[in-house]
Amino acid sequence: MSQYIPNSDRDISEMLKQIGISDINELFSDISDGIKLDRDLKLPKAMAELELKRYIGAIAGRNETIENNSCFLGAGAYDHYIPSALSHIVSRAEFYTSYTPYQPEVSQGTLQAMFEYQTMICELTGMDVSNASVYDGATALAEACKMACAHTSRQTLLVSKAIHPHSRRVLNTYAKFSEIDIIEIGYEDGRISLKELKQYISKDIAAIIVQNPNFFGIIEDLKVVGELAHNNGSLFIVSVDPISLGILREPGSVGVDIVVGEGQSLGNPLNFGGPYLGFFATTKRLLRKIPGRIIGETKDADGKRGYVLTLQTREQHIRRERATSNICSNQSLNALTAAVYMALMGKEGLYDIANQCIQKSRYTYEKLLDIEGVEPVFDAPFFKEFIVKLNMDIAKLNKSLLDH
Repeated sequence: MSQYIPNSDRDISEMLKQIGISDINELFSDISDGIKLDRDLKLPKAMAELELKRYIGAIAGRNETIENNSCFLGAGAYDHYIPSALSHIVSRAEFYTSYTPYQPEVSQGTLQAMFEYQTMICELTGMDVSNASVYDGATALAEACKMACAHTSRQTLLVSKAIHPHSRRVLNTYAKFSEIDIIEIGYEDGRISLKELKQYISKDIAAIIVQNPNFFGIIEDLKVVGELAHNNGSLFIVSVDPISLGILREPGSVGVDIVVGEGQSLGNPLNFGGPYLGFFATTKRLLRKIPGRIIGETKDADGKRGYVLTLQTREQHIRRERATSNICSNQSLNALTAAVYMALMGKEGLYDIANQCIQKSRYTYEKLLDIEGVEPVFDAPFFKEFIVKLNMDIAKLNKSLLDH
């Protein structure tokens, strides 16, 4: 410890004494001895900088990466091509070093970038207002559900089982500590079961939540589900793949109340699973209940255009009991990346990417079905992912695919 933190043995002894222990290992007494490392780390001796760089480079070179392999991971993490211009723009010092813009007079570049990001998310989703992002897609979904319960004064949610299982786990964690009840609705031919949905809908339901395209890649019928929600006085929440909105109708045009999603596919590399960003857009009537922060445009004393933090409904800014969320920051750099990506692509570019996703996934699907032992699971239209059934050991198949 003292190798990395400039405390003397005397300093450490005094700190331990203050908290009533004699050995630093007592801080970790709750951790079972069976999972503690009982030896020194297997590290080589100290090296010169040049030697260390070569050594680490050799280790990194043993990794299999998307640079020399095709990646079919999917499930919310996508290897879309990222234009080289993006990294050059995002790496500019006025963006790259940005943090919370508490002082707008010295944060105009950051604030304008987030304002542009919000604008593009609204155009993409067809919604009235967007926040300046939250942690990730799963968090955005959970925050939307909490917001729906607060708005309707109801505590039960109808959640499609065709939503990403990771998102459902995060939602269940939020719900457990917010006294929210969750009823999971099954699926028919890969889409949410309307029959089951009608059985569970009642005046206790705060919102109906679906994903589109869903975890199976299938496109849901948003209009029908939305009508069921609104006829019951409930909100309609949809988690979307932003790339799909290059070709599918924007959710706002079919009456969705809250649109959320994972923004990784908007120019953010896979990064071994993060950090990513969650986007969050809604209607004007729900504006003051939105989590996080909203950047707004205004004029200064000289009539010049300027940007400010317009809405900050988190605990750091208002009384805790009035906070809409405990979201304490936003993914500024990832959101900036998404904004630059959308600007570089434009409407036509996003359409082309979405169209290629549909064409190439359909081509792959049909080619796979030509192989003996590969069977379809669902018959509904899909976007960039699909499910097939194989009569073989999947672990062995994956190893064989990697070998080739």
